[in-house]
Amino acid sequence: MSSSLLDSATGVPTSMPVPQARGPLSATLVSILRSSADPRELTAATDAYEDARSIDPTYDILRDDDAQLTLTLLYELHLQGIENVSDEWEWNPDLLAVRSRLEARFESGIAELVGEVPSSGDVVADLWAMTAPSAGPGLASFMAKDATVDQFAEVLIHRSLNQLREADVHTLGISRLSGAVKAALVEVQSDEYGGGRAERMHSRLFADTMRAVGLSDRYGHYIDAVPAVTLASLNALSLFGFHRRHLGTLVGHLCAVETTSALPSKRYSAGLRRLGFGSDATLFYDEHVEADSVHEQIAVRELAGGLASSQPHRTDDILFGAAACLAFDDLLGDHLTSSWEKGETSLRE
Repeated sequence: MSSSLLDSATGVPTSMPVPQARGPLSATLVSILRSSADPRELTAATDAYEDARSIDPTYDILRDDDAQLTLTLLYELHLQGIENVSDEWEWNPDLLAVRSRLEARFESGIAELVGEVPSSGDVVADLWAMTAPSAGPGLASFMAKDATVDQFAEVLIHRSLNQLREADVHTLGISRLSGAVKAALVEVQSDEYGGGRAERMHSRLFADTMRAVGLSDRYGHYIDAVPAVTLASLNALSLFGFHRRHLGTLVGHLCAVETTSALPSKRYSAGLRRLGFGSDATLFYDEHVEADSVHEQIAVRELAGGLASSQPHRTDDILFGAAACLAFDDLLGDHLTSSWEKGETSLRE
């Protein structure tokens, strides 16, 4: 059975389109998923990949388009699927073995990006300190005051791979929690899904924003346009969500999302209004100004604080997850601003 379902409200395919390959790893995987190659060929391609990277001291997997696209596709087999690709590939042992090998290198790259995360022993206080608003102008301020429509479109394209499935990966943590901590995560995620109203789901509101700005709202439509750093941010969340050992990291990541969303959302909404857009474009951000002001308290105090209290061994992971979320946001923000300062697009040509 292949993944080719349509959204019942929009008629838009819900699975990711098959992207263009970005190197031998992703080319081999795409060939396999189209059922024209033996899955063991991906093992051979991974052997060659690791041999080449092991002798390159400057290699950075976070900026490797081929490796990041390969990870994205391997993770997508467990999420909304890939168009016209059989769901039977999801648990293929050869593909899982390659994913595990790439994840080991990817985890090392994330650890290097994040560095040492200090801990005072009070996870709630540490999270508030880590996610306090920056004194600098930042990307959100630029979007409010100076960004063009084209620059807004680029930001939406970068964000679309995650926002069009907003909350799905964080929701994987629910089944691994219990008691009050589980209830806290359910409360946050219920709002993400519109409280049961499809038209209020945050993923649907983001799709509305994309259409208002003249973009496609198809899930994964812009997979070929985004660079490795965007895919790396997406893959880091998938890594945290798919492994039970990363439960604390997943919770910390969600805390950073919720505590750093309200103020930037207010600025993004102001920028869209400055450019003449109406509520069809701004509702996604307007909703986050209000919702995340509530969510941040639940996420930090009840979810993260409760998890650290009941499972103290996860405290460092919680802080690492928050730091990783912030680090990837900075990585993408730097890519956007540096591209624009050079008069270039932040997207792949």
